[in-house]
Amino acid sequence: MYYITTSSSLLRTTTKSNKLFSSSISRTFFSSPLSSRTSRSFFYSLPRFNRRFHSSSHLSLRPQITAVAPLVERFHRKIATMASENPFKGNLTSLPKPGGGEFGKFYSLPSLNDPRIDKLPYSIRILLESAIRNCDNFQVTKEDVEKIIDWENTSTKQVEIPFKPARVLLQDFTGVPAVVDLACMRDAMNKLGSDSNKINPLVPVDLVVDHSVQVDVARSENAVQANMELEFQRNKERFAFLKWGSTAFRNMLVVPPGSGIVHQVNLEYLGRVVFNNEGLLYPDSVVGTDSHTTMIDGLGVAGWGVGGIEAEAAMLGQPMSMVLPGVVGFKLSGNLQNGVTATDLVLTVTQILRKHGVVGKFVEFYGDGMSKLSLADRATIANMSPEYGATMGFFPVDHVTLQYLKLTGRSDETVAMIESYLRANNLFVDYNEPQQDRVYSSYLELNLSDVEPCISGPKRPHDRVPLKEMKADWHACLDNKVGFKGFAIPKEAQGKVAKFDFNGQPAELKHGSVVIAAITSCTNTSNPSVMLGAGLVAKKAHELGLQVKPWVKTSLAPGSGVVTKYLLQSGLQKYLNEQGFHIVGFGCTTCIGNSGDLNESVASAISENDIVAAAVLSGNRNFEGRVHPLTRANYLASPPLVVAYALAGTVDIDFEKEPIGTGKDGKNVYLRDIWPSTEEIAETVQSSVLPDMFRSTYESITKGNPMWNKLQVPADTLYSWDSNSTYIHEPPYFKNMTMDPPGSHGVKDAYCLLNFGDSITTDHISPAGSINKDSPAAKYLLEHGVERKDFNSYGSRRGNDEVMARGTFANIRLVNKLLNGEVGPKTVHIPTGEKLYVFDAAMRYKTSGQDTIVLAGAEYGSGSSRDWAAKGPMLLGVKAVIAKSFERIHRSNLVGMGIIPLCYKPGEDADTLGLTGHERFTIDLPSKISEIKPGQDVKVTTDSGKSFTCIARFDTEVELAYFNHGGILPYVIRNLIKQ
Repeated sequence: MYYITTSSSLLRTTTKSNKLFSSSISRTFFSSPLSSRTSRSFFYSLPRFNRRFHSSSHLSLRPQITAVAPLVERFHRKIATMASENPFKGNLTSLPKPGGGEFGKFYSLPSLNDPRIDKLPYSIRILLESAIRNCDNFQVTKEDVEKIIDWENTSTKQVEIPFKPARVLLQDFTGVPAVVDLACMRDAMNKLGSDSNKINPLVPVDLVVDHSVQVDVARSENAVQANMELEFQRNKERFAFLKWGSTAFRNMLVVPPGSGIVHQVNLEYLGRVVFNNEGLLYPDSVVGTDSHTTMIDGLGVAGWGVGGIEAEAAMLGQPMSMVLPGVVGFKLSGNLQNGVTATDLVLTVTQILRKHGVVGKFVEFYGDGMSKLSLADRATIANMSPEYGATMGFFPVDHVTLQYLKLTGRSDETVAMIESYLRANNLFVDYNEPQQDRVYSSYLELNLSDVEPCISGPKRPHDRVPLKEMKADWHACLDNKVGFKGFAIPKEAQGKVAKFDFNGQPAELKHGSVVIAAITSCTNTSNPSVMLGAGLVAKKAHELGLQVKPWVKTSLAPGSGVVTKYLLQSGLQKYLNEQGFHIVGFGCTTCIGNSGDLNESVASAISENDIVAAAVLSGNRNFEGRVHPLTRANYLASPPLVVAYALAGTVDIDFEKEPIGTGKDGKNVYLRDIWPSTEEIAETVQSSVLPDMFRSTYESITKGNPMWNKLQVPADTLYSWDSNSTYIHEPPYFKNMTMDPPGSHGVKDAYCLLNFGDSITTDHISPAGSINKDSPAAKYLLEHGVERKDFNSYGSRRGNDEVMARGTFANIRLVNKLLNGEVGPKTVHIPTGEKLYVFDAAMRYKTSGQDTIVLAGAEYGSGSSRDWAAKGPMLLGVKAVIAKSFERIHRSNLVGMGIIPLCYKPGEDADTLGLTGHERFTIDLPSKISEIKPGQDVKVTTDSGKSFTCIARFDTEVELAYFNHGGILPYVIRNLIKQ
């Protein structure tokens, strides 16, 4: 019989016997597709609402976005009928409209009459509502619901729950490989004799093209158009592929290039807060293939980043299996001091939370200080959740949220529905009413008045430096040995001056000279207060006669067209232009590493004199080698401070004591002379940021642009792979795949491919930026007729596994202990002792039939949620990674690609165990998956006689299932075929 739940994402065909399965996962599950929750998650792919983006259509997206979700809308049945198999159908409650009638029906938390719910954090209540709404005692059981209600006790026990997000969010760097995988899965279904149309997204999927624009042209009125033309020249094939995907796959919306940054578009437009699907109301929730998906948490929407392969499974209806998280309660009080920005606040919060330790947890903000934070300020804090390590940085919906929804053009009726629903379901915070104490796993508190101006760097987002200490900190970094806070520049060389000619005028660089100053990233460009603050700094500097040096590469990349409108409305864009901060495009640009080339004379001066040059950006990531290969020092700062550092031309300055420059009257000008007051910024925001700006921007977003609209794509549902393409290539994941899972496996006599220390990021593992001219990827492209000027970036070539495998561990700042201090993308081939590029060494091992592993320290895989950081090592033949600890998303990505993640026992690592990386490693895992338990001990032995015990970081039974199948995607295919 059919079981239709009231979620937007699932329809089940099953038999009466299937209902007998309990929430515990049977050990026979791995041979039977219907004996566990994970297998139960698959279903027939039935026709559903098509959210394709057609270039010829100028229809508004708003009706599409508020339209009913797939599956449910195809079956016009009464809510009561839809909920007939739900054990909580008696909790389905009507939500009346104030003027008569009803908004719809909802699963009521108050009607459960359980006092434990009143003490739950709001973020956990959202998980609870989802479980109740989707409960069928099959996919989601009453036992799962009880686990969540009893969160105070169960959250400490690593219990597993299913979660079904309402939608999926993609950007193009991660979206292209996702669509490639979906297309390849269709082919695999065909080859195995099944229906390829089963591969279709079953929840709404929004893909925003924002990661491809580069700052090729800056300091020009024509920069936006020039950069977009170059973007389309480089990426025409990728864009056409995405456009094909929007027509070939149902329920997929592609927002074209030039529209904005995915997270800002999500915040200002795509975020629903509450879904209303044919009269069923429930909270919006989203998972995205970009780690900063968490920005939407500032709007009260539960959202976080996942790996691309996890997102693909979620698109196909796979419930996400997650460990019920602890929740850190972060109380905010007081007010920010005059002149202190939201960026200063988020860098402070990031440092506090990193120190506290919040990996794998939710952080929920509350307290009297919340009313003093704008929605944009909250979104800035939520955005940097990955930097402080949390799964979410959540701000429950309150009056500030509702005001923002109205400001951004949501209709009064929609906002009224949202407020009514959230109040009725105890998901709304009203700070005008007495607050019931909620229980948290741990507690933190920050008085906002204690926040002071600061920046972070030079190599990590959480290395906060108070502005007043910056000069001293910089000199300490020059002195310190090479590391996160050190460059090891000899004392006698620290005063070096590199003189050069810049377009006919004399110029010079020193250690700390700023060569890139970028107002960039959704973290800050979504916040009018800091954007207009930057404009006011530029205005005051211009009026006093200060000017940014011409060799500083300045740029402004807004996250949406709204920013352009309010900068023009305020009259401040012209002053930003005067200082070189012309708008260069609408996308991530410098924050993702698309900073473009430096002027050749500047680049030569840096390289030939070994200058530690600096970049200052209003971004969220400053890992070494990410922003630009030639900027070894990279600092995160508020947009006003980006302008200030550009004017100063160096990070080697004490802004309190030293002048930024000399004014036109010959007097010294200090930072305080050009810094706007909080009141001045607030007045500018009030007069310049208007609701019509949001409405007009997002009405026109559906029209695309002429270059996008001209792209011609085939109508076929199966993709025609072009073997000569260097952008889109059929990956080998399903080559020779059969219906029988490969089963569990250990590792025998593996060589160590790389031996790392702490904080190896996904940028180190799979860089997104420029392709080095001497790299294996460059060699491949040249061999395939691609000229160096057309290399583009690694991020843009993620649809080609041949390029990406060669780009794995290709970061030029990679520190591999096997190289004894040498920095770069090479390793030692242990059998011969030869020093080779990592790709070349890996291919030698694979050709010889020898497995490899990676040794690592703490926080392995931190940074962006980059699935290629797991796909790449898999293609190189890496079978396991042994680390002190893993970043949450990366660990799950490794499992999703069939790589074994192991953690040393507490207090142990490669150094304490005396491992050099020259050993051969055997990992003893049972050959039967039924004999492996999540988190069990695993013995590792070496040919040197050393042995040690690790913890197998398969955290759930679901992940063991993926490992048994060789990864999550083969698992999905086999189960879909068996349906």
